[in-house]
Amino acid sequence: MRWRAYGEHAALLDCASLTESMAAHATVTSARPPGIAELVPGARSLLVVEIPGSGALAAVRELLADADLEHPPEGGSREITLDVTYDGEDLELVARDAGMSTEDVVRLHTGAVYTVAFTGFAPGFGYLTGLPEPLRQPRLAAPRTRVPPGSVGIAGEFTGVYPRVSPGGWRLIGRTRTVLFDPRADPPAVLAPGDRVRFRSAG
Repeated sequence: MRWRAYGEHAALLDCASLTESMAAHATVTSARPPGIAELVPGARSLLVVEIPGSGALAAVRELLADADLEHPPEGGSREITLDVTYDGEDLELVARDAGMSTEDVVRLHTGAVYTVAFTGFAPGFGYLTGLPEPLRQPRLAAPRTRVPPGSVGIAGEFTGVYPRVSPGGWRLIGRTRTVLFDPRADPPAVLAPGDRVRFRSAG
């Protein structure tokens, strides 16, 4: 891990892997050192913003220097269940490339427990880890110009849900009616880093 200054009141922790980034975020979130204004995890990083004069950055540096990131704390996360209709445009493609039936794809996808590693790409879009190995497939060779909101997709080691209409290259396996981002809500995004997510087949 390596720290870099990020303005006067923030620092960016460069991590060796997604696992290390998630562990660092879980450790800081669990310890809740006072004076932190914002934590922003990424695929290989963790941005820490402090309230000016609080000394939170020094406290976080000290905390992570002594932390056992191989065994990060697990408590305190929310668990969210999303009902999904598994009729995505790429469901048969995913099944064919995985060498299984579409029913097996649904069984594997709904049988796992996922963790929101970080958010990005679009407001409310969470990158969820925990996708079973047989379902890990590359993005589409030619991304779609329009993916409907609520579309559930997979790409590489991640699964996720498109919160609004946007271009996208993930393989689509289903759709949910859950609104994942509403700027009028508090909080606006349903998913936050560290949340546990389950998918349930809606038939």
